[in-house]
Amino acid sequence: MTATQHDHPPEQPHPSGQAPGHGHAHGHSHAHSHGPATPVSTRLRKIIAVVLIPFTVAVVAGLVALWPDGPEHTTHGRSGLGFDQETVAGRVVKVAEVDCADVNAQPQAPTEPGQQGAAPAPGGGTGGASGAAGGGSGGGKSVCERATIEVTSGKDKGRTFPEIVQPNASRKFSAGQELKLAYAPKAPKNLQYSVSDINRSFPMALLAGVFALVVVAVGRLRGVFALVALAISFGVLTLFILPAILQGSNPLVVAVVGGSAIMLLALYMCHGLSARTSVAVLGTLVSLLLIGVLGSLFIGWASLTGNTDDQTGLVHGLYPNIEIKGLLLAGVIIGSLGVLDDVTVTQTSAVWELREADPTASRRKLYAAAMRIGRDHIASVVNTLVLAYAGASLPLLLLFSIADSGVGTVATSEIVAQEIVRTLVGSIGLVASVPVTTALAVLVVSADHTPDDGGASGGGTSGSGASGGGRGRGRRRRARAR
Repeated sequence: MTATQHDHPPEQPHPSGQAPGHGHAHGHSHAHSHGPATPVSTRLRKIIAVVLIPFTVAVVAGLVALWPDGPEHTTHGRSGLGFDQETVAGRVVKVAEVDCADVNAQPQAPTEPGQQGAAPAPGGGTGGASGAAGGGSGGGKSVCERATIEVTSGKDKGRTFPEIVQPNASRKFSAGQELKLAYAPKAPKNLQYSVSDINRSFPMALLAGVFALVVVAVGRLRGVFALVALAISFGVLTLFILPAILQGSNPLVVAVVGGSAIMLLALYMCHGLSARTSVAVLGTLVSLLLIGVLGSLFIGWASLTGNTDDQTGLVHGLYPNIEIKGLLLAGVIIGSLGVLDDVTVTQTSAVWELREADPTASRRKLYAAAMRIGRDHIASVVNTLVLAYAGASLPLLLLFSIADSGVGTVATSEIVAQEIVRTLVGSIGLVASVPVTTALAVLVVSADHTPDDGGASGGGTSGSGASGGGRGRGRRRRARAR
């Protein structure tokens, strides 16, 4: 229907002068913000559909086939990790300073004078030497904090219990602070409640609200669609990708299917159902395939297991059927997807806008101009990707710096080599997406908006020039009529 509406009235703009041509050109410059981009011919829509419809059907089939029934926890519905334990709300009523020895919380350092039975006796001590060493039992006092915690929800609401904070503890309490309390119903009554974490609900919700407000204020309708796409991406991740991996499905297959679903939903929702968006989807798909092939090749070649930290080992211990190496490759693909979307959409938009600015440009000129934009984008995005991985691994890099290990030793150790492979494979796919997406966009926009590159195109171009340089639409209609 769209092609019919735009292809039939080419003769109508001429009697009204040049204004309609300008109106269409201006409308295109804003169309990608609020709706579809300049429509393309029926022939090109069919070509794009032949590629993308089977791909979309395969993604939907993959979602249906791999959709999890639900995670199977290890013991009676609970994993034992602490995240799924029963919790209630709590609040710090007051905080008072006390002598650590009075509450049997003497710090470790002062209580190790060196004698075999140097028990931290509150009154006398273990002799002159022991008492003098480090200000132990009878010397200087170590000050602890005694926080009185009140349970503010659940069946024991109003109940209080003490929490002792050591001088060198990283977590400190203040009166009025909101807490999350762990509840162990089978424990002795005085040990049933303990501090699990700080309640950060309000600051986190406030930050999320500010983020959404800024996105909508700057992006307007596009910002609203971006937030909806973000929610959908998070839903696919939490409802499909993670549970499917826990259920034992191949992590790589799950990541490809889930990542493709996120890509299709996010791109078409944010940028509209148009040929421009479809080209960006194709460029992203080609780049993801390249990342998958390179990642699989080098992860296997470098003999990376993926089991390099406590979290991965714990997951593997609880779910032995999870393929850890596949989990590593899946992380590479999902981590690269967001940056790829940015690059492919930018390159496609650049080609379309350059074409609108100069409808007579040849494919070679259009590709060269778009690649100049892409090279600037590559330089900044690759640096961003590397710094993002370095920032996430900063504690690890600090440990190697403290150990004073050589660069070669550090780089080839599995825990660092894993991050290097992840970064470089993602960066290669990112860089490759620029020429691939640019070439696809140039082929589509040139094939649709100009006659074939031959001698006959000259007459058509000069004839259309008489109607004004800004009236690209009239030239395109007459070119297709020929």
